[in-house]
Amino acid sequence: MNLDLVIIIAVICTLIAIFLLGRWLYLRSVRMKNEAQMAMLFTNITHELLTPLTIISASVERLRAINPHHSPDYDMMDLNIQRVVRLLQQILETSKSQAGELKLLVSNGDVMEYIRETGRCIEPLMVKNGLKYSISCAPESMMGWIDTDKLDKIIFNLLSNAAKYTKGEDGHVELDVCTNKTYDHIIIRVRDNGCGIPKENMKHLFERFYDGDYRRFQATGTGLGLSLTKDLVYLHGGTIDCESEEGVGTTFTVSLPISKEMFTPAQIDERNKVKITVPQSSILDYSVTKNTVVEDEGTDELDDDAYKILIVEDNTELLMLMKQLLSSKYRTLTASNGKEALEILVKNDVDLVVSDVMMPEMDGNELTEKIKTNPDLSHLPVILLTAKTQEEDKVHSMLIGADEYIHKPFRMGDLQLRIDNLIQNRMRIQRDFRKQTLEETEKKATNDYSPDSLFLKRAMDCINEHLADSDYDRDAFAADMGTSSSTLYNKLRSITGLSVSSFIRDIRMKAACRLAQERPDIRVSDLAYSVGFRDPKYFATIFKKEFGMQPKEYLEQVASKDKVE
Repeated sequence: MNLDLVIIIAVICTLIAIFLLGRWLYLRSVRMKNEAQMAMLFTNITHELLTPLTIISASVERLRAINPHHSPDYDMMDLNIQRVVRLLQQILETSKSQAGELKLLVSNGDVMEYIRETGRCIEPLMVKNGLKYSISCAPESMMGWIDTDKLDKIIFNLLSNAAKYTKGEDGHVELDVCTNKTYDHIIIRVRDNGCGIPKENMKHLFERFYDGDYRRFQATGTGLGLSLTKDLVYLHGGTIDCESEEGVGTTFTVSLPISKEMFTPAQIDERNKVKITVPQSSILDYSVTKNTVVEDEGTDELDDDAYKILIVEDNTELLMLMKQLLSSKYRTLTASNGKEALEILVKNDVDLVVSDVMMPEMDGNELTEKIKTNPDLSHLPVILLTAKTQEEDKVHSMLIGADEYIHKPFRMGDLQLRIDNLIQNRMRIQRDFRKQTLEETEKKATNDYSPDSLFLKRAMDCINEHLADSDYDRDAFAADMGTSSSTLYNKLRSITGLSVSSFIRDIRMKAACRLAQERPDIRVSDLAYSVGFRDPKYFATIFKKEFGMQPKEYLEQVASKDKVE
């Protein structure tokens, strides 16, 4: 054959191969791009669905507070809200699995006790379906390393699947847990005597979107449960098998490592222990609904000292509902995004911020960061509300300064409890400040490098530098602090519970005590002048009000104590 012809044919074949390869790579990239876009759309829609669920949940709570006589109906509403939440979270988890974003984080604890408590949370589902349900763990107690979030989903999916396909008065489901001979794995078996799985269906069992025979059994399904379960088991470094016989029943067997050596350093959380009595939220949708906090009446009769809260949420219905429910205890302001919230914070005195995370213009994380890095606003506590469920999302928000982090959908009673806790903690700090001596206050402010302590130390330094100056007032104080009078008032009220004038007077009186201890022979009038009081009589009145005795009595008490020593 002619060499030139061979070369031409080779060149043509190479070009065709290059063309076909390029075409395949192009189509593959388009397909991957479309899949990524669909996954993103899927995730965004799921996040958006969690917001109306929060509104429905909060409305149910309000109905329960107004008319508690229909408690069973409210319980059923809550039950189904949480079921929808669980399905949405499962969709999100599946999306992360497809994107390779699922991560493992194991903690140490009593594995058997945790599984037993988690399994008990599903008991109401079994009772509702009229099934006999048993849990057995051998041994009863076994320390090990597990990712509770992943383990909850594995147990829930297997048990709910068993309940779905097991019918009749004689139906029963068993959760059986044991260890292997070397005690470095746990074996979880979920058995039922249900319909069983046809042999031709077994090979598709763990495929995503395979829905089995749920329609025939009048059950609901997404085709995600077993597929996600398999992904979670493999992520844990375990195995999952299924044995089934039609008309006899099905047994799923999961083997998971629990030895610390089985996991990488990045997968191990040394700081936290497994919380036995607190199953994860994915399981709580079948627990008995707890009574929520009843809102107080008389929203128009709040006193002037009521705390003022800024609510930031881009969903108008949820924003108005939160405002309506929180207005019974607090004065409320509202904003639809972070940018609008910052403008409100500059113009208004606010004590606490409640904000959604995902918002247009400026999201909740950016808003939190701007608040915490602004010297005039850094004292404000921030509670973030979010549909994001990943631990790293929470860690990120807490690192930039969020004081609390609540997942959607949430109970308004829980939000109100978090608000009250932050307020009570702030009030405790304020009470402690008032009880401290000047030395104790200065020492704490010097050793603590938090923004509040640094601000407090600078404020005390300013007053101490002008201690004998009776003309040193709030305006001069604000000028020395390099801030406006209103900002100074807000910061001091938040940290100490005192107004600017009260704070100046408090530091002067504590300084008077210190001076009296250093010089017990000083005259009362000189003591008054030394701490900025023009009128010794007025000084004596304030001193008695503050310390329960006249300055002269205090000086005599200090002098007699010195003689004894």
